[in-house]
Amino acid sequence: MSSCGNPAVEEQPLMPRECFQSCPPLSHSLGAGRSKFGKSKDCVRCRLQPGNIVIRHAVYCKECFTPIVDMKFRKALEPSVNARAGTSKRPKLKASGNLCLGFSGGLGSSILLDMVHNTYFSNRPPLDDSGKPRGGSNHPRNASVWPSCIVCYVEVCGAFPGMQDKTEDIRSVVERYPSFDFVPLRIEDAFDESWWTKVSGSNSTPQVWLELSKEGLITDGLHVASKVTGLTPVEATRLYLSSLPTQTAISSALQNLTRVLILHTAHSGGSSHLLFGSSLTSLSISLLSAISQGGGYAIREELQEEWAPVAASGSKPSNVLRVIRPLRDVTAKECAVYSWWNNVSVIGRDKQRRAILGIAALTKNFVVGLEKDYPSTVSTIARTCEKLEPKDAPSGQCRLCKRPMQSAIQEWKGRISIRSYSDDKLAADLAHIPLPCRSNLDTNTPSQVPPLLALTDFLCYSCHTTLTSRSSRGVKQAAPGVSSVTPLPIWVGDRGLHRDGLMGGGARRKIPEQEMLDTVANFLIDKQDDEG
Repeated sequence: MSSCGNPAVEEQPLMPRECFQSCPPLSHSLGAGRSKFGKSKDCVRCRLQPGNIVIRHAVYCKECFTPIVDMKFRKALEPSVNARAGTSKRPKLKASGNLCLGFSGGLGSSILLDMVHNTYFSNRPPLDDSGKPRGGSNHPRNASVWPSCIVCYVEVCGAFPGMQDKTEDIRSVVERYPSFDFVPLRIEDAFDESWWTKVSGSNSTPQVWLELSKEGLITDGLHVASKVTGLTPVEATRLYLSSLPTQTAISSALQNLTRVLILHTAHSGGSSHLLFGSSLTSLSISLLSAISQGGGYAIREELQEEWAPVAASGSKPSNVLRVIRPLRDVTAKECAVYSWWNNVSVIGRDKQRRAILGIAALTKNFVVGLEKDYPSTVSTIARTCEKLEPKDAPSGQCRLCKRPMQSAIQEWKGRISIRSYSDDKLAADLAHIPLPCRSNLDTNTPSQVPPLLALTDFLCYSCHTTLTSRSSRGVKQAAPGVSSVTPLPIWVGDRGLHRDGLMGGGARRKIPEQEMLDTVANFLIDKQDDEG
């Protein structure tokens, strides 16, 4: 054998064949590929059966896998069931209200639906002829954690022409669980006054329209429409989404609308807990996506939160809704195997909705690709985000997404952003930019201080970025002659904006100094008259 040559044409391998036979077999998930488990192929839990699946370098058999997932589910949910934490190590579970499940038809929510039913609702005692539990209603065996459970599904086909309506398919899945009540919602309900009256009890909430072209989203661009606007909720929804500047903004807006619709529905139905079926993989993707879009201040609310609508007096009501993700310790791989082995029906999501995800799609491709070679990727992301917390207390609740809002957002953004290229030094730096691209930049108008009040003061940084971000590859701009005014969700025009003076006859504005002098001129004492 030559010392140097082309290995592809060597007749004999560099290592003898008997050495290959003595090496351990290379396998991936008990198949071909790189080894991703320990020395034993037996289940690490029972140590009797051969393994069927590899989860983070650990091998599990089919019989032990389902109890492991159930344990993770209960461990993430049950500590938050009771309104107050007791001193007992194993307290009796009793919620203060009903249960609401957010259902999308995807993998995680389908498994959540099945696990909640099998764990808390399928073992209810039989009823007698009068419809009461046998043994008396006060018997310990008849105690249930939640009195009832509703399943909320938000249909988004109204936002995109040609998309298939899957409400009846979702209904057929939910009806397999007789203990659950199905509550269908539609994405256009966010612009429907009748729906808002039903869930909030407010009969005089107007539709708010905003000119996104106004710098700083000032109050001059805020309009209150009459009860008859000429637009149906479906048309208002499509106009709102088409007015957003980027594909990422459309995806973020759909997620916010869906979330707020379910929040208000659950709260109005007397629910004390709202469960979402976000797996560890999808949760890690949403955390990174939210941070990249400016939602880092409310990152803890992505994991778990206690939510309630802001009352008229600004105080927080007592009936708080706990938003929990019980599958936050279960990976997407575990969810897929669980649904296959337990015959869980998964409808799936429409591909047309996935095509516009923007930053979320890029983040998903990055995390899923990294997870293939580094199984602890999603766990590391979630555990790291759990340690994050904001420096300051929130200044209120965002009018658009209903998340905690950072204070002085406009001032902070003004310090870190370049809003004008009027400076001579900045203009000199633009000399290398081609003329067609340079013509789109503002090099003449100086940066203006925003007015006293603007809608920006009532939005979180993420929602402000959603409404005002710009991209050369964004959605199509409005045609010439078409109004740039876009409707906002119905809850933005709640009584809070009237109280803060952004709408109605009591709207406040910044009064010029000369106007103030003219107002009080008759009440001022002339200096010469005072000396005389």
